[in-house]
Amino acid sequence: MAETEYVVQQSDLREFITNCMTQVGACPEHADTLAQNLLAADYRGHYSHGLNRLGMYMADIEQNMVETKGEPKILKQTVSTGLVDGNNLQGPVVGKFCMELAIQKAKETGIGWVTARHSNHFGIAGWYSMMALEHNLIGMAYCNTSPCMVPTRARKKVLGTNPISVAAPANNDDNFVLDMATTPVALGKVEIKHVMGQPIPPTWGVDNQGQVTTDPKAVYLEDGGLLPLGGTEETGGYKDVLFISIGGYKDVLFISIGGYKDVLFISTGGYKGYGLGMMVEVFCGILSGANFGSNIRHWSSHSEISNLGQCFVALDPSVFAPGFTDRMSDLMDHCRNLQPAEGSAGPVQVAGDPERQHVKKCDELGGIPYPAQQLAVADGLAKKCGVEPIKRLKAL
Repeated sequence: MAETEYVVQQSDLREFITNCMTQVGACPEHADTLAQNLLAADYRGHYSHGLNRLGMYMADIEQNMVETKGEPKILKQTVSTGLVDGNNLQGPVVGKFCMELAIQKAKETGIGWVTARHSNHFGIAGWYSMMALEHNLIGMAYCNTSPCMVPTRARKKVLGTNPISVAAPANNDDNFVLDMATTPVALGKVEIKHVMGQPIPPTWGVDNQGQVTTDPKAVYLEDGGLLPLGGTEETGGYKDVLFISIGGYKDVLFISIGGYKDVLFISTGGYKGYGLGMMVEVFCGILSGANFGSNIRHWSSHSEISNLGQCFVALDPSVFAPGFTDRMSDLMDHCRNLQPAEGSAGPVQVAGDPERQHVKKCDELGGIPYPAQQLAVADGLAKKCGVEPIKRLKAL
């Protein structure tokens, strides 16, 4: 029997998150910025980074791990670049400040590239890249995170999920919005599987010996880690006539079998996800002077500050060839109109389409749907900090 879901209006969700954060010590403006970020995550269907993360943000304040007052500070800048000290404020506060600075510079010079240090968990990267769309700019956002990815051939976590987001405008309010981790999934999705008592796909993570596992507890709580995007490494050897290629989109697994002579190849491409994660680290931790790699604290630790590094880019396509949005629309529509392969789950999509579908669903429902179990956790947070429980509009 399916678990009951309840619809929560966006205004009620925003008020609830703001109330919880101010109750534990956040200033109202910073609390509302966080609320907007978490709301956007759930509205777009990224439940691992929305209401699900509220308890973590509250704990950071309760344990004095983040500053509750003040503003980010520009340490140095040129007409097109900036280095920002986040002053250990909440990640969304730092990220919003940096992206607005990048947008300002892009309007003036064609490009704005801003890095930040002394920041914290900033929610979904897409919230920042999409800010540029409001100004007909291309937006990019990157962030390093607490170690949870086990590099190719390794046993221990070194890099984080290190998300990448790129948003590009097209015609008629259409847009391309890529928002992805450089691991198969965000760690929060493993957490949700653990809470729900469900196994994870074999493409998501490894145990503390670097071996593939379907046990979310081994990945999430027992010093295992996530695989890089693409899975394990390509290996080879001599054995009969067999070729196995494993790949796919995110956590969807495809296997094809063929052969050539007497060579066995298992090709998964995980080293490419590892490389992408390292690229994000270059833009974020290395370039800004923040913590990086295994120097970053564990996400659940409250013994030291995070000092995360982040990178925000805004680019004005009009300084290049004219007709950018026309070509962007042509490319996306061409892909969407491709004939789906036999057995496909649906039509061909481009980055941002699944989120658009979830937004449409929420609009039709009059709010965001949540399983009863997740709202029960939110009720526990409300009781703990002395605020009214989150309001339910209706049951589904």
